Amino acid sequence: MSLIGWLQIGFVLIAVLLLVKPLGLYMAKVFSGERTFLSPVFDPVERGFYALAGVRPDKEQSWLGYTMGVLLFSLAGFLSLYAILRLQNVLPLNPQGFPALAPDLAFNTAASFVTNTNWQSYGGETTMSHLSQMLGLTVQNFVSAATGIAVAMALTRAFICSGANELGNFWVDLTRATLYVLLPLAIVVALAFVALGLPQSLDASFAATTLEGVQQTIATGPVASQEAIKQLGTNGGGFFNVNAAHPFENPNAFSNYLNIIAMLSVSASLVYAFGQMVGSRRQGWALLSVTVIMLVVGTGAIYWAETFGNPLLTAVGVDPGLGNMEGKEVRFGPAMSALYSAVTTGLSDGGVNAMHSSLTPLGGLVPMFLIQLGEVLPGGVGSGLYGLLVFAILAVFVAGLMVGRTPELLGKKIEAREMKFAMLAILILPLTILGFTAISAVAEFGTSSILTPGPHGLSEILYAYTSAAGNNGSAFGGLSANTPWYNTTLGIAMLLGRFAYIVPVLAIAGALVTKPRVPASSGTFPTDRPLFVGLLIGIILIMGGLQFFPALALGPIVEHFAMLAGQSF
Repeated sequence: MSLIGWLQIGFVLIAVLLLVKPLGLYMAKVFSGERTFLSPVFDPVERGFYALAGVRPDKEQSWLGYTMGVLLFSLAGFLSLYAILRLQNVLPLNPQGFPALAPDLAFNTAASFVTNTNWQSYGGETTMSHLSQMLGLTVQNFVSAATGIAVAMALTRAFICSGANELGNFWVDLTRATLYVLLPLAIVVALAFVALGLPQSLDASFAATTLEGVQQTIATGPVASQEAIKQLGTNGGGFFNVNAAHPFENPNAFSNYLNIIAMLSVSASLVYAFGQMVGSRRQGWALLSVTVIMLVVGTGAIYWAETFGNPLLTAVGVDPGLGNMEGKEVRFGPAMSALYSAVTTGLSDGGVNAMHSSLTPLGGLVPMFLIQLGEVLPGGVGSGLYGLLVFAILAVFVAGLMVGRTPELLGKKIEAREMKFAMLAILILPLTILGFTAISAVAEFGTSSILTPGPHGLSEILYAYTSAAGNNGSAFGGLSANTPWYNTTLGIAMLLGRFAYIVPVLAIAGALVTKPRVPASSGTFPTDRPLFVGLLIGIILIMGGLQFFPALALGPIVEHFAMLAGQSF
């Protein structure tokens, strides 16, 4: 590790923190129905959408109505995207002449983008037409992210309202998240990406002559526009197979900075917006502190592991000062590769600028563990906020048990019903991840896709299902996942990780919104102080550690000790 590396990391994180307050205040106004500086532009468009869709924006929905809106809209998105992928060969804007996707790959991809996962069992530049990239994938990058924001706003209103039955209107929240937040930000970031060298074209490819005099065909397309919403919406799906390691997706240090800042900005600002909307900015900062502390620790752990390097290479004369550069781009180096890896897995982004399979065993463990923690650092747009609030409910429940009082969070009493739904949401991840991993690790149709045997092979499988169920989308590398078994089960894992989590969250919101908001008393456990920050961090770590440590011990931890003993995989 070096001072220059930490300064690079600090520059990015400080830039994000400077954006949190203004962007958070803006989003609080948007979802509270207040006028903003963009209202004169988008108000007529918003009203036009409601008129065309027959939506009454003043009619709010119960938690069941809101949930049905989320599920039906997502189902429509899944079916339409599946149809585009299956009919790609006969649809326009296919200058490459790509064939239709196979049924299992189309199912996997449709599930992936509708759930804001963006796991890719294919190479983008060799599989997807421009129409599929724009009308199929990029559209879902917007609306799947907007759906997550809408669910977070519904849960936020449950803490604001007292003795009510409605959580807002899903169609209004979806429209405003897309129109007022994601679209204008995506336009600005896309233009910045074009200025930094990312292509934005409808051409199929162009020919170039290499230094050796060989002709090479280089794929291009509408890259900048997809890259912008990929990061802002914490989607992560790349236009190219190697994602943000490709020079057309991430050409230089400045584009790398912008990628990371775009990833973090909306999710982090939503946490601040929550505090603003519930009338406690201190609460927003407290929750944000949890994410910042854990993200910095995770980044430091990866950075240390990668600069420590591999002693097997040092023994054969590789300079130990270089650290582990395998699988990394020289233009980014260990520091920015470590930050990118921690951010993309602490969020639910999934974009990568380095090969996670090429990280040292402990360096590869940390990104996997950050996803297994529930991706709340600060998580995906919307999904990170409501995931963090589920953990906060568990934390105040534990605090209530210790002092013998009915737990409260922001004046709402947390009782048996909320705890049952919270545990249901928390348990869906280990059930899905460990269940599918166990089957794939012993069945021939699962093990046949492993590239590297031994504990590294287990890590390949474990990471794949962790990424899918966590709606992350990043790949460890090595696993040949484009098979009927993996395409189908990973798709199911994505759907469970998204919607089997959202339904209990909205049920919690439905229970809380009906309760009166009681004022704080001398016996109320304050949830905006350092003590609560520490307790919440402990709850997040314990839940992740207890559920996944045995599997991690058989994978990356065993591989680390084997490396120290002189064995590689």
